[in-house]
Parts: sequence; structure tokens; C-alpha cells
Amino acid sequence: MHGLRNLMSADIENTNELIAAIPFLHQLGAQIAHMGDGKAEITLTLSEDHMNSWLSAHGGVVMTLLDAAMSFAGRSLYKDARAGVTVDMTTSFLRSGGTIGDQVIVRGKANYQSTTLCFCEGELWCDGQLAAKSMATFKYLRSLDAARRASAHSVTDNT
Repeated sequence: MHGLRNLMSADIENTNELIAAIPFLHQLGAQIAHMGDGKAEITLTLSEDHMNSWLSAHGGVVMTLLDAAMSFAGRSLYKDARAGVTVDMTTSFLRSGGTIGDQVIVRGKANYQSTTLCFCEGELWCDGQLAAKSMATFKYLRSLDAARRASAHSVTDNT
């Protein structure tokens, strides 16, 4: 939890710190290849731990990588953001997300931003083929208090 607190309390100076500050992405082994100007690219070499029972990349891994790439793309436009929250996300699985040893490339792009919201799209590529596409909306929080309140309330809480 120490890394997550750092993410919310200090500016992230480089992409390695950003991955380290998000324990689940760090545990997956994801790497940020690029982040800036409303775009982000994440890579991951798939291991046995990333597979489903059919020995194909688990849909949760695919969606996590898409979510992160899109969020990072948007975050690159919000320099003062202390936290980001996924408001909604839609994903279409077009083919297998890969097997053990494959490297996946996930690209996120920010299409439109308002004061606090960003609308993004993402693609996951494996073996030169598009495997999944996604669209999402993110809310970026500039204040630590807002970030703490957002993490303390559930989606269904109307307070």
C-alpha cells in the first residue's frame, strides 16, 4: 500500500514509478513503453499466471491492461491529477489475447477531454493481430481529499 499512497501524495516522475505505485499492474509484470501527449503504450510478456483454463490470456488480464493504457493516456493530459477513476468501460474481444510467451502490446488514446473527464479508446495487439478493443471514460481528481472520498465510496453510493 505504500506505493499507492505515494501515487496519491506525490508527483510521479517517471513511468516506472507509476507501475510500481499500482500493485496489481506491478504484479502482472506490465511495462509502460510510452506515455505522453494523450497516448500510452503498455507491454506484457504473457506467462502461465496470465492464462485462463483454455491456456489463453485471461479476459481480466486483457481488460486490466486496456483500462491502464487508456487511463495513462488520459492522465498524460492531466498533469495535476492525483488519482483517476474509471467511470465506464466497454470491451470487445475479437480473438485470443495470446498464449504463454507471447508479448502483447496495448495502446491507449485520449479522444476528448473536459475539465475532469476524459474519453479514451484502447487496443490490445498480439502477434500482429488486433485481439481486443475498448472504450472508456475516466474522471481525474486533482485533490487528495477528492481522491480519498472517491476510494471510500462505492459506485452505488449516492453521497
